Amino acid sequence: MALMITDECINCDVCEPACPNEAIYQGQEVYEIDPDLCTECVGHYDEPQCVSVCPVDCIPLNPNIVETKEQLLIKFEKITGKWERV
Repeated sequence: MALMITDECINCDVCEPACPNEAIYQGQEVYEIDPDLCTECVGHYDEPQCVSVCPVDCIPLNPNIVETKEQLLIKFEKITGKWERV
């Protein structure tokens, strides 16, 4: 699954620079996550960096975009050009 930012976001600006795929951007009301770029940090880190830095816990999994870890890893490889599978 990709992550999403809910309307509880306080626009504190800490999540955007934490994203290694540059999937987070300022929306009209709150920050948003581009699901085409979000890999939940698979391939980069053990846990999503935006979730770990968010002070208000407003970044849940997006229930409308279901992806397996394998699919996220394939997306990571396409975005970065790095091959991580053995």
